[in-house]
Amino acid sequence: MSEKRVRIRSAEKMKEMMTLYYMTAKMAEQEKSPKIAWITSGGPVEILHAAGVIPIYPENHAAMCGTVRMADRLCGVAEDRGYSRDLCSYARSDIGSILSGESPIGGSPKPDFLVCCNNICGTVTKWYQALQRMFNVPLIFIDAPYQYEADRPEALAYMKAQLEEMIQTVGEITGKPIKPDTLTETLLRSEEAVQLWRDIQDLLRHRPAPMNSFDTFIHLAPIVTLRGTPECIDYYKELKAEMEERVRDGVAAVPGEQFRLGWDNLAIWYKVKFLADKFAEHHAALVVSTYTENFCYQAPDRREDDLLWTMAANYLGGYINHGLDYRERELTEMAENFHLDGFVMHSNRSCRAYSFGQYELAQSLERKRGIPTLMIEADQSDTRAWSDEQVATRIDAFMESLAARRVAV
Repeated sequence: MSEKRVRIRSAEKMKEMMTLYYMTAKMAEQEKSPKIAWITSGGPVEILHAAGVIPIYPENHAAMCGTVRMADRLCGVAEDRGYSRDLCSYARSDIGSILSGESPIGGSPKPDFLVCCNNICGTVTKWYQALQRMFNVPLIFIDAPYQYEADRPEALAYMKAQLEEMIQTVGEITGKPIKPDTLTETLLRSEEAVQLWRDIQDLLRHRPAPMNSFDTFIHLAPIVTLRGTPECIDYYKELKAEMEERVRDGVAAVPGEQFRLGWDNLAIWYKVKFLADKFAEHHAALVVSTYTENFCYQAPDRREDDLLWTMAANYLGGYINHGLDYRERELTEMAENFHLDGFVMHSNRSCRAYSFGQYELAQSLERKRGIPTLMIEADQSDTRAWSDEQVATRIDAFMESLAARRVAV
């Protein structure tokens, strides 16, 4: 087994693919064709791809702002205009970017319309209403009822009806009705890409894990943005083949892997490398994440003869849109399937929908399952809620406690 970290070759292709994607969107903005839609990360992007519309994700842009340490300044711009610091840093970063014109990529191409789905949080509803007022463009809103246990049939029917209405509305906006055959092909490609992304993450069950969850945060981009396109499938086929090669060759994401951990909540974008290096010091690999697995969710109520129903089920469900009992079962299954020694929970100042109930979940996992947890209080993009020293100390103490538990056993 290699003693040095081996770079993931596919990362270069992903950078090229995503750069081309943004360049294409920039050209579309200048030439006024094709149409551009801003969409939430939990939105039904397949409908946009089937319509030939270019999807742009404000959340992706905000994550970039966080990674290059621009988020604090942009959040400040939004706060100076009356947006509370208690709002999501993604929303504040993007609104600040729009107001100031500052951006790591020269700004997101302006939208012709907006698509918002509240299956990830409630903040996006008001955020996209604010965007609608700023750009004076149509807003398509998809309401995903919160699910406490099994997905309710009436909720699924409600979701499907909204997707059908969205298909019609997008056709009216573009002036070209979406062809049923094109939509079917797009949905089938989406299913294939989602399965590939699931297969890739399942490979992290192997000891040693060929890739770290910190890597999956980065390689998540195509399944969010290009889901339903041939390019997305091609990329994940290549990444999967590389991960299978690393498994065969015994290449470890964390050389000398001794501990295996799970991650709950969004990435802390401005500290991904810091956290990866810090856990690696303790020979700890983060091998599964509720955040990245949320983008390969496959609902139990699937219908091969009704792809739109299956699509509705996939977008209704997922980790974030379920109650605490469901989340506890998911975390427990992850601990068993990935042979975890513990969980790292990011108590995210910006994401109440994700962070709500985390302390209760942590206590329940420890009490019922004997699974220890580390709570890191931070923010996904805003560095003002972060301290290197405090987090490093907490990680050191947590890893020492895991080592002591192992010796005691």
